[in-house]
Amino acid sequence: MISVSEASARILAQIAALPGEPVATENAIGLVLASNVTAPLTSPPWDNSSMDGYAVRSGDLDGGAPTLRVAGTVPAGGFPSGPLLAGQAIRVMTGAPVPEGADTVIRREDTDEGRDIVKILNNRDAGRNIRRAGEDFRTGDILFERGDEIRVPHLGVLASAGIKSVTAHRRPRVAIIGSGDELVELRDFDPAMVGKSIVSANSLTLAALVREAGGIPVELGIARDAPESVREKLAAARDADLMVTSAGISVGDHDHVRSAFTELGGNIDFWKVRMRPGAPVAFGTLEHTPWLGLSGNPVSAIVTFELFVRPAIRRMLGFRDLFRQTVRARLTQPMTLAAPLMHFLRAIITPGSDGSYEAKLAGSQSSAVLTTLARANALLILPGDRLELAAGEMHRALPLGNVLSRANVLVLT
Repeated sequence: MISVSEASARILAQIAALPGEPVATENAIGLVLASNVTAPLTSPPWDNSSMDGYAVRSGDLDGGAPTLRVAGTVPAGGFPSGPLLAGQAIRVMTGAPVPEGADTVIRREDTDEGRDIVKILNNRDAGRNIRRAGEDFRTGDILFERGDEIRVPHLGVLASAGIKSVTAHRRPRVAIIGSGDELVELRDFDPAMVGKSIVSANSLTLAALVREAGGIPVELGIARDAPESVREKLAAARDADLMVTSAGISVGDHDHVRSAFTELGGNIDFWKVRMRPGAPVAFGTLEHTPWLGLSGNPVSAIVTFELFVRPAIRRMLGFRDLFRQTVRARLTQPMTLAAPLMHFLRAIITPGSDGSYEAKLAGSQSSAVLTTLARANALLILPGDRLELAAGEMHRALPLGNVLSRANVLVLT
């Protein structure tokens, strides 16, 4: 068996970012740029007002409360008819171009709002409230670099620059294959099957995890416990960017995935990792397609997906940061491990007073109890170098999803 760290490194060493392809700007959210984005224009294209008011010369504001002649109005979408002369003011709306010669916009509430003659009641904004041309970016500027993730603010910038598409790493197509005569898809399950068949929970959870990670699940169904059925499913997955199987990789009489994989010409890099749950996890390549074989146990499948599959998908998407950030957590109870393996225990972590977290088990750690994982918000990582652990010890925890970044109140201070 190899360590979790070594398994991760060996997987990622054989995974590369997928090629870039043109993507419509409105569809690029969550993708990673495969090339730099350069501004084709200047924004703002001209000096413009940041509020409704009067464009004036700051030199005309000396001496208290001046009275200026209103030389015109510029609405948003309009343009000044000429430069602003000394002793004049021009009414401007938010976003409207300011006339040449103006260096200040006095907000409406600081005037008497005169139409022909306006009195300035407060000159606190002298030299302010004008957004200068090119303040955001200029033609030829690099707006975003290769490797940047496109988020909502990025879309706004791209739209303001008139950029209709970008080149982004494409989403990986991830083939998902289950294995086992006892399994049925949820859509085919009937209460009369209780005790005879088991719903393939992995079919649902793995597809959902692939989507959450940014990939496109390609669900190929369940292979029967027969070599020819497994080979057929694996062959159908050749065109995917990544193959993920669940079950059939151990040493039982009906575990045919590894042998079928090698019979098709696949090369297996490793198939056991020093961890619990999820020790039976395999990695290899079939032609140029990487394969990750997960345990059929739903808890093990989700844990090993988080550790190995999700980072692989993110690498294919072009992300630099592949892993969730672990946090320090203090044990609130003594714990006994059954074997000297790295353990990933289903836990609930809560913020402590010193900036670290406190960790308690979410319930039974039996590999058959999936509800415990549903209640957990983190995986408590215990290295396995000692079997007896005392309350108060500090260890690492891997938060699951974004549950720890939520709050029911807005905390501002």
